[in-house]
Amino acid sequence: MSDDLEILRQETLAALAGAGDRREWDAVRVGTLGKSGRLTGLLKELGRMSPEERKLRGGALNRLRDDLSRAIEERGAEIEAAILNARLASERVDVTLPVRPESQGMIHPISRTMEEMAAIFGAMGFKVAEGPDIETDWHNFSALNTPDHHPARTDQDTFYLPAEAGSGRERVLRTQTSGVQIRTMLGQEPPIRIIAPGRTYRADHDATHSPMFHQCEGLVIDRGITLAHLKGCLTDFLRAYFGQPSLPVRFRASYFPFTEPSMEVDIGWSRKTGEIGGGGDWLEVLGSGMVHPRVLANCGLDPREWQGFAFGMGIERLTMLRHGIPDLRSFYESDVRWLRHYGTSPLSPALLHEGL
Repeated sequence: MSDDLEILRQETLAALAGAGDRREWDAVRVGTLGKSGRLTGLLKELGRMSPEERKLRGGALNRLRDDLSRAIEERGAEIEAAILNARLASERVDVTLPVRPESQGMIHPISRTMEEMAAIFGAMGFKVAEGPDIETDWHNFSALNTPDHHPARTDQDTFYLPAEAGSGRERVLRTQTSGVQIRTMLGQEPPIRIIAPGRTYRADHDATHSPMFHQCEGLVIDRGITLAHLKGCLTDFLRAYFGQPSLPVRFRASYFPFTEPSMEVDIGWSRKTGEIGGGGDWLEVLGSGMVHPRVLANCGLDPREWQGFAFGMGIERLTMLRHGIPDLRSFYESDVRWLRHYGTSPLSPALLHEGL
């Protein structure tokens, strides 16, 4: 190899060794192999040489070009590796440190109350039953012995929908989950023991009422069912839900079209402080009664053979009492701060109260 080519080799290798980043490395590459590079200029001079000289000089230049291209590529790989190692070192994470706290979703109080109701009644042998939100007028009212002139059937209280195609039967957004009870009695043979939690709809909206709210209704059908079974079931439920084994519970005569006799259920309460179980006042929390014989007959059950009881309660109402929530509308405002306060961790199970 001639002296000028050896000089070019040594200078290029020295420049590559001194290149500390991509910019300096690229300057050496372009200065040697680029269109105006030193080696490229030497290759252009071959056209002015004689065939014999061109053969010898061209072979030497090609070998030098291969050697320098290899050296440039290897040095480029070394620089990339060094940059990557520096980045990995600077971005290293200490996995022994505690993780950064992140916001955690919470279970809505309504959902948690329904879970607790299912757990309490499940321990008594009840199963959860479901039904459609859009009911026929017959399932929602007529089958439940509700007369045509009853105030609940007016447009002021009920959301009516267009009649069902083909059948002409009126449809409503269910005002109660009692339709699930009717469908259950029509669809299976007794004995029956179910609860039916779910959304219901009524034309009402203020601090204690919402157009959409939640109810949980229950139904027991069997032979020999008496009022004592109803009282024992609801007393045990209320004491378990509020976590007070000695909670005062009172049954007061009332009227519902679908039960006879019918009873309102009250719990001990302090009007002055709002304390559950304390004071000398009473607070109504749910309605109940023995299933009316006409309701049994409407579902194809012989009231002389089968008896049962039913009950219904507002899930929002019980949740508000349990947590001291003053306004029903806050349940549906999607306020994350409110949910963080009243919600519960998704990792906590819906357990019965301790000791019950």
